[in-house]
Amino acid sequence: MDRDSDRENQSGTAAASDRDDTPRDDRGDSARFAAPRSTDRDDRPRGDADRGERRGFADRGVRARDDRSRGGSESGPRSGDFGGDDRRRGGEGARTMGGRPDDRRAARPEEPDLPEDVVASDLDPAVRRDLLSLDKNNADSVARHMVMAVELLEDDPRLALSHARAARQRAGRIAVVRETAGVVAYHAEEWAEALSELRTARRMSGGAGLLAVMADCERGLGRPERAIELGRSEEAQTLEGDEAAELRMVVAGARMDLGQFDQAVVTLQACDLDPSRTGSPAARLFYAYADALVAAGRTDEGLQWFLNAAAADLDDETDAEERATELTGDAQ
Repeated sequence: MDRDSDRENQSGTAAASDRDDTPRDDRGDSARFAAPRSTDRDDRPRGDADRGERRGFADRGVRARDDRSRGGSESGPRSGDFGGDDRRRGGEGARTMGGRPDDRRAARPEEPDLPEDVVASDLDPAVRRDLLSLDKNNADSVARHMVMAVELLEDDPRLALSHARAARQRAGRIAVVRETAGVVAYHAEEWAEALSELRTARRMSGGAGLLAVMADCERGLGRPERAIELGRSEEAQTLEGDEAAELRMVVAGARMDLGQFDQAVVTLQACDLDPSRTGSPAARLFYAYADALVAAGRTDEGLQWFLNAAAADLDDETDAEERATELTGDAQ
């Protein structure tokens, strides 16, 4: 397994081999906006921006059975260049003496159980192709763990993380496996582990990766300045559309962490801030903008953008209408 020079000084977690130099935030405080999370929350501190909405980052690269995971059409980073080195070093994809697959990989006591009805073919075919460097039995187990990680992500993120870690232990040289482990760790609010895994996936596959998730992990670790730096990076300039908007929302949230409310408002202002738009990405962007406006003392404008968010929120994912009602009641 490859190791980063940045090592996380965290304990009590089966974190990735690449580690950051900051202790893991063990607070697990659900009231924090440390992870992009749903905007329909009752414990939301006023004047703190939404952190990008975790729904926008779920399940990249992995599609579970019957397309039950959101965003499963993306196949994630490719990682076809790692199989040869794996076999030479006896890592994932290694063969036993004589060149035959190692059938003894089937059971590992530290791994969570895999239901019999979960099969490798439940995984997105594009992702399964990334596992071709592994021996067949190991690839099958990795794929099944990845399927379970996605299926459990919403209801049991801790168990989902156990499956993602199991896949990583078996196939740590496959970029999409590391990216999946990072995304699942992020949902489980293991900020340091998520950041480490996503950094590793980026080194393997190149590109901007899940830059917004990485920036939000920095916020979860109490480092908003680093989140802002990521927003200024060269990689950030390559993002477009919803990915760019997600990063802007995270950076705006980091500005609000620092009490820089006017700067947060400016960060969110772009051509996609169009009240005629509808759908989840638009609703979350409008909501974050409204929140920043209210925090900056521009309540009337904030009220209008909460109304815009409510109108755009076709799936009722946010509490924008409730926020608008609260502001109207305060005005009366």
